[in-house]
Amino acid sequence: MSDGKNGITYADAGVDIDAGNALVERIKPAARRTTRSGVMAGLGGFGALFDLKGAGYSDPILVAATDGVGTKLRIAIDTGNVDGVGIDLVAMCVNDLVCQGAEPLFFLDYFATGKLETETAARIIEGIAEGCYQSGCALIGGETAEMPGMYEAGDFDLAGFAVGAMERGADLPDGVAAGDVLLGLASDGVHSNGYSLVRKLVALSGLGWDDDCPWADGSLGAALLAPTRLYVKQALAAVRDGGVHALAHITGGGLTENLPRVLPEGLGADVDLDVWELPDVFKWLAETGGMAEAEMLKTFNCGVGMILSVSADRADALQDLLRAAGETVYRLGHVTEGAGMRYSGRLL
Repeated sequence: MSDGKNGITYADAGVDIDAGNALVERIKPAARRTTRSGVMAGLGGFGALFDLKGAGYSDPILVAATDGVGTKLRIAIDTGNVDGVGIDLVAMCVNDLVCQGAEPLFFLDYFATGKLETETAARIIEGIAEGCYQSGCALIGGETAEMPGMYEAGDFDLAGFAVGAMERGADLPDGVAAGDVLLGLASDGVHSNGYSLVRKLVALSGLGWDDDCPWADGSLGAALLAPTRLYVKQALAAVRDGGVHALAHITGGGLTENLPRVLPEGLGADVDLDVWELPDVFKWLAETGGMAEAEMLKTFNCGVGMILSVSADRADALQDLLRAAGETVYRLGHVTEGAGMRYSGRLL
């Protein structure tokens, strides 16, 4: 059909529908790689279908989580090293879900940019798919929004949404008591919190993203873009083995704010800071900013990305299980009577 006009098009306004279609085709193989039991329909429709009975649940409770990557994206954009931020996005959602005792089932992403660059977008979404694959979680949908005038050239934003399930009555935290042993799982760096401060400290240091990293091989930018560690399969294995009363994902607020979130009223924790060594990235950040130990502990994960509160009689077995799954495990201390976090020893 034609009316003889050859006027302005959507592409003239900065939105390229063909580029969006090309991106969907490009990422379909990555999404298919994440398919798991329960998936009925994924990319391409107006919605995605998931069968809870097909996933093996008889009386399921759904759990949902949503998050982003924060200003860590600024480093990814400035360096062009975008491959890991998709893993960060997934980890920030599914590591939260598992703290409720839920198995992540499926994931949807939202990618927004001023001008869609298919290659860059595909690398980001392929990272999302890798995070889903490592978590046993299906990437079944998402939204790519090209919004000229909303974002500067090359800029983008990410958000994610994960849904998990557990059988009724299996939710956590449950049974946390004084005397529980606190098992800490090592982090893989800064993860995805505190990057507004990280960027300020890097500016204070006078270094650029492409400069040699002061504490490791490679560039400073690459070191700070190490993806968030995924704890899902290891944590679920521990929960199913028995004796896990609570899990705390150590994100914004650090150990100081996140562990108390899973402790019942009237209970606190004693944590021995001498049990693990502060990783070099955090030493550098602390030295660069002259930061106090207390400020570090309530801002960064400081080398511990997940904490499990477990019954004392199961602590040895669970520690062995987690180590066999590839985790570095620290016995941080105990749950105690009396609210509040109490630290002994020193990190700095």
